[in-house]
Amino acid sequence: MSNGSSLPPHRRLRGTLLVVLASVVVAGLGGWLVWHASGRDGGPRAGQPAPSDPTESATGRGGSHTPGGKGSKDHGPRAGLKGKVVVLDPGHNPHNGEHGREIARQVDIGNARKECDTTGTATNDGYAEASFTLDVVRRARTLLQEQGAKVVLTQDGDRPYGPCVDERAEIGNKAHADAALSLHADGSGAGNRGFHVILPARVTDGPADTAAIVGPSRQLGERLAGRFRAVTGSAASNYIGGGTGLDKRSDLGGLNLSTVPKVFLECGNMRDPKDAAQLTDADWRQKAARGITEGITDFLTR
Repeated sequence: MSNGSSLPPHRRLRGTLLVVLASVVVAGLGGWLVWHASGRDGGPRAGQPAPSDPTESATGRGGSHTPGGKGSKDHGPRAGLKGKVVVLDPGHNPHNGEHGREIARQVDIGNARKECDTTGTATNDGYAEASFTLDVVRRARTLLQEQGAKVVLTQDGDRPYGPCVDERAEIGNKAHADAALSLHADGSGAGNRGFHVILPARVTDGPADTAAIVGPSRQLGERLAGRFRAVTGSAASNYIGGGTGLDKRSDLGGLNLSTVPKVFLECGNMRDPKDAAQLTDADWRQKAARGITEGITDFLTR
């Protein structure tokens, strides 16, 4: 066979041009394939899934659709406690001291008679228990409402004194509360530190009958103690409860007269300097409110 060298010059030139053109086409096609696989316009590389929704952004896949995630458009209350009623009872009242006669009135708590209310305790620097309880309860109310709960307060600094302990219990009963919490801080001696939760004992006497709430109240107390400890970093009381953070009493009208699950929380000892430093710190009080909220949420969503 003959080769291209025997062809006329114009035929040889046309053959050369065809070879060059074919090389350009092949090279161009190869470049297009590489460009496409590498992800044009910053798109995903080969083997990576493309966004399934055009609204996804650099905040993360599904950023505007992930509940509570970065880029979330849902700023409304979460519905974890929707339909639940929580009663918060801030212990004492900042104005009780101005109404000594009224708060000294005796009321029936079932197995005894006790004063309507007391003034509560205070730190050595004068920070009142009643001021502490109102502050933390208001913080907890906000957090619980964000979870969708209906929150009822027994008082919000809007009463001249009290209410009396029997009325505090009745407020929770009338609200048909799913959980009720009475908030306090202790007034023990220096060196006595830590929080404890007071559970209702079984009392069936006069207007008091705690038989139906002893069990669920203990569950509420256990969850509250666990979350309060975890969030605040506080230790369980070293002087009440044998290190468990739990105590049971039958002499508190707010528990004796309750018909709904209810506990008391003593957040710390206001008379101990180290505990007082926490109780007077706004950041710690916010942690306390969060611990309370998480404990109540754990109980109501168990």
